[in-house]
Amino acid sequence: MPLQGCPRRARIRVGTTQQRFMRRGTTAFFFLKAIAAPSNIPTRAELTGANATDLAEAISDIEGWALENVPIETPDMASEFTTSIPGEDKADNSSFTLYEDKVDGTLETLLSKGSEGFVVILRKGDIVGSKSMDVFPVRVGSRSATYTAGAEPAKYKVSFGITAKPTLDAAVPAKA
Repeated sequence: MPLQGCPRRARIRVGTTQQRFMRRGTTAFFFLKAIAAPSNIPTRAELTGANATDLAEAISDIEGWALENVPIETPDMASEFTTSIPGEDKADNSSFTLYEDKVDGTLETLLSKGSEGFVVILRKGDIVGSKSMDVFPVRVGSRSATYTAGAEPAKYKVSFGITAKPTLDAAVPAKA
């Protein structure tokens, strides 16, 4: 019951049909050596072709893969409060921790220091037309083994530099 004299807050209804999901098992991760379009939006052929590597089964942990805005403070002499305006966008430090393969080094070679390409993330999975594809132009900054005395699988961490503005919320391309 609202307090007397207090206006009732407007509520935004999400709806009872909202389908929540867990990213693990749904979100898809690819490394593409090249994308032809200047928009950096891959075609279906590029996502499934020889230049594309599906990383999902090898990923143990993920860090970053988001943009952050660095606000600019705008103090003035009329107030003790410091206001701010939106500033430049900056990509978070981004990395994957991957399971190491005892025999096959294909993925380690693909993601060696200095390698360039695109990390493509289908946030909601491969749902054609869904505006949930993020594309990050990248260069591998480092790849290093992780060591532990614990009972864990062998892993290595690949750190990426985001080399250009990512394309966010692009539509997942149609299947052939």
